[in-house]
Amino acid sequence: MRRCKLHQCQAACCLHGVWMDRAEKETILDHRTFIAPFLPEGQQDGTQWFDGQVESDEFTPSGEVHHSGVVEDEKHWGGTACVFLRSDHKCALQAAAQAAGLHPWQWKPFYCILHPLCLDEEGRITLDETEALLDEPGSCLRPASQAVPLVVTFEDELRYLLGDEEYQNILHQAG
Repeated sequence: MRRCKLHQCQAACCLHGVWMDRAEKETILDHRTFIAPFLPEGQQDGTQWFDGQVESDEFTPSGEVHHSGVVEDEKHWGGTACVFLRSDHKCALQAAAQAAGLHPWQWKPFYCILHPLCLDEEGRITLDETEALLDEPGSCLRPASQAVPLVVTFEDELRYLLGDEEYQNILHQAG
């Protein structure tokens, strides 16, 4: 598999919004003055960025996740989009962090960075439904002409989330 290209998939993965730990939500709200200008007119009010849904999640630090808002968007894949998705198919959280001189993923939720990877029942990073992802026209993954280990395909994400040393360990094990 290989990655999608943003200009082709147009951020189809942002169809349903994202779950995030309570602390991630608070961080986003704490930085709303930086983030709001990167959102479309009418979506700059931080009180509308979350839909009120809260669920338990044993793999997050707080043990609970909050859901981002989702807006109707007839131009986006499936007709809806995460409230943080911009018309250029980029994430406002990422754009705002970069503009503030931070790593682009500084304010981006863990599950956004991880996608399309996910956590299994034991909290291990995995890729589920591989065939479905490859068959889906709006998928984040595309068939590749040659085999590429997932640890290589998702190097940036894994290094960011796990650190360089753990990434090297995984890369060595994939060997």
